[in-house]
Amino acid sequence: MSTENEERTVVVPKSAAEIQRLKLEKLMKKIDKEVYIPDARDPKLPRVFKPPEFIRNVWGSSAGAGSGDFHVYRGVRRREYARQKFLKEMTEQEKKDQEFQEKLEKHKREDEEKVSKKRAKRLKKKMKLKGKKQQKTGKESKPGERNDSESEEDTDDECEPKQAVKGPEKNDEEISE
Repeated sequence: MSTENEERTVVVPKSAAEIQRLKLEKLMKKIDKEVYIPDARDPKLPRVFKPPEFIRNVWGSSAGAGSGDFHVYRGVRRREYARQKFLKEMTEQEKKDQEFQEKLEKHKREDEEKVSKKRAKRLKKKMKLKGKKQQKTGKESKPGERNDSESEEDTDDECEPKQAVKGPEKNDEEISE
């Protein structure tokens, strides 16, 4: 009997913490019951953007409409305009994104073409120098034999080309001072 009296007594919360405590106590009394947690809305979508409503009774701002119908019509019209504006902005954004991606692809292709042309030119020049060097050394060695210098050149082909490192140059005037 005492539990029924406790349940029937109305407790007036005096602070936000007390409201929260009462809600938690209510949830803890029925611990087996599932709690409904609403899904979070997509922050990008405006509030007025909902699935299209099927309006069976079409209104207008005509003289034959009732006095309350105009406000309903105005609200529906406002939501529809907001929805159309949102859809238009989304299509424009998608179009801009697509154009940007196409532009990036175009630049990548152009850069790759330039790089491949320069690479071919470097390799051609390298082979030409290698051929001249082989002609000079070819007189000294037989065609079937390989020199140590040739084997070193072959390993250089596999690695990236090395660049000479130059230190700070000093003039004779700087040294004498």
